[in-house]
Amino acid sequence: MKTIRLLYPDHMSGGLETYYFGAKLLSHILPENPKQPLVEVKITPPDGRAPVATNGIAELDQVQAGIRSAKAVIAREAPDRIVTIGGNCIVSLAAFDYLHGLNPNTGIVWIDSHPDVSLPENGYPNAHAMVLGALLGRGAEALKAEMENPPFGAKDLLYVGLQGLLDYQRRFLEDAGVDFMLQNEAFVGNEKIADFVRRYDRILVHLDIDVLDPKCFHSTYFANPALTGDGSGGGRMTMDELARILGVIAANGTVSGLTIAEYLPFDEERLHKLFAGLQILTD
Repeated sequence: MKTIRLLYPDHMSGGLETYYFGAKLLSHILPENPKQPLVEVKITPPDGRAPVATNGIAELDQVQAGIRSAKAVIAREAPDRIVTIGGNCIVSLAAFDYLHGLNPNTGIVWIDSHPDVSLPENGYPNAHAMVLGALLGRGAEALKAEMENPPFGAKDLLYVGLQGLLDYQRRFLEDAGVDFMLQNEAFVGNEKIADFVRRYDRILVHLDIDVLDPKCFHSTYFANPALTGDGSGGGRMTMDELARILGVIAANGTVSGLTIAEYLPFDEERLHKLFAGLQILTD
């Protein structure tokens, strides 16, 4: 069984340059495994310019170019399993679509404080908030057009960590027939996760780091008070709770895809930039 690590440092879909740095750093944080080759999706590095929206999506051409590059890398490698290292949440699109094509009886556990089902007309242009809507076949046309396999059904999705919804997000989920629960007070329990996972031959896990409580883990979007996003709030999960959830998934199903997205090491990036200004390190 072939497993690849797909380094996919997309930053355009999130409108924040730190996604690029975070993905690169995350590739070194994961435990080494010589049996899992690291392959990279070539993404244009941040250049400081303001993003431009086309058809309601920021940097649409670059976002699509990244997805197509990811698809080409995956097709070349032909893996059975993919660990996707993001970058922001858009990085799950190509990998999850491909893995769904390998086995139609595949479910998604989406560990995130946000639903990621926004549409261009909702007024928030960053595609990382639209990725799951596309995977469900009801999202932005420009993103759905990049998929090569049938969309996932509403029943094939389990949210873990979902916090308060904006009105348009709630309408989307209700119209799509997604069975969801807000987890402001308590997260989905072990039994519900296990029951969901057991229904499928394969499970895909999308882990957005912003599901973690920013008071406990600081390398997340909501640990930076200067950022506002689409108005949604941050997560409230602890590392121990996340370990429990991932353990239940692994014990009850076969995981063929894991995405780790939205790791934002702000302090480490500032330190990197400081050192980049030292002549002794750059000559």
